[in-house]
Amino acid sequence: MVIEVKNIVKKFGTFAALDNVDLRVANGELVALLGPSGSGKTTLLRIIAGLDWPDAGEVSFDGENALAHGASERHVGFVFQHYALFRHMTVFENVAFGLRVQPRAVRKDEAAIRTRVKELLDLVQLDWLSGRYPSQLSGGQRQRIALARALAIEPRILLLDEPFGALDAKVRKELRQWLRSLHQEINVTSIFVTHDQEEALEVANRVVVMDKGRIEQIGTPGDVYDNPATAFVHSFIGESIVLPVEVRDGSVELGGKPLNISADGVTSGASRLFVRRHDMAIGVPGSGAFEGAVRHVRTFGPIQRAEVALSAGEGTTVIEIDAPRDRELQSGDIVSLHPRRYRIFAGQD
Repeated sequence: MVIEVKNIVKKFGTFAALDNVDLRVANGELVALLGPSGSGKTTLLRIIAGLDWPDAGEVSFDGENALAHGASERHVGFVFQHYALFRHMTVFENVAFGLRVQPRAVRKDEAAIRTRVKELLDLVQLDWLSGRYPSQLSGGQRQRIALARALAIEPRILLLDEPFGALDAKVRKELRQWLRSLHQEINVTSIFVTHDQEEALEVANRVVVMDKGRIEQIGTPGDVYDNPATAFVHSFIGESIVLPVEVRDGSVELGGKPLNISADGVTSGASRLFVRRHDMAIGVPGSGAFEGAVRHVRTFGPIQRAEVALSAGEGTTVIEIDAPRDRELQSGDIVSLHPRRYRIFAGQD
């Protein structure tokens, strides 16, 4: 099922939740809508599901106008953050619910319903819990049952709104891997909403980065991480060092001090330099773009995170870098730093 969204606008009063959004999701893709709270990602998901309506624009499924149909007619499976399981029903009956309430003309007989439910419980690896109630399950188990229930009606599209947001970090990580494997098996066109960049990069085929009702960038996880299109994408995805710099005729300055790096075609004026923490290489004094004094060092497994005070004109700028442990840093060390990779974006906004 191909999903196409064109020129979607949605306002709540004077607030533009979505501002001329265009998106195409290919058949069988698993796409993440990633962004901070208020970026419009959940509003877009709800419009695709038929739970909300745009003020302008088009939504189509395989070329057919989806806005001509209500949520119950779009054949979409929806998984909520907080499971929305029926507490008075067993796991089996929760999964069977969507099948039992279908119109008589398309409803399966009881034997077929039971077969379908068993297949789904096997798929999510929880057939052994079929007789239990939601209160007797862990958070991760409830979320898998919610997904099985969404799949029961054999949806053309699967939509998930912050599906792992209510779970602890360890369970979230386990379910990410499980969802990726499950999607490869069922191959249903799927969109999930998340504010967790690691989740989006680990699970999705493509990532749609949103901010303030607009799409900032669409690309593979590698694209949006390694080649961010805007300053927002660079700062939101991954941990970045951000320094206010001045570009003057191709030269880059920090606090009036020239840096030994290229402006990469950025026009003269106030700009921002973005460097990933792990892309700041350490050298001997005098060999890099920056000089600084190590203030504090913390060790995280194979890396050490160092707080470095850079000398920048009359002031001092403090940054954090991630470095391998092949050279142990100590407080008071004077180091030279040089970015292996970096981006400069014009403007300070």
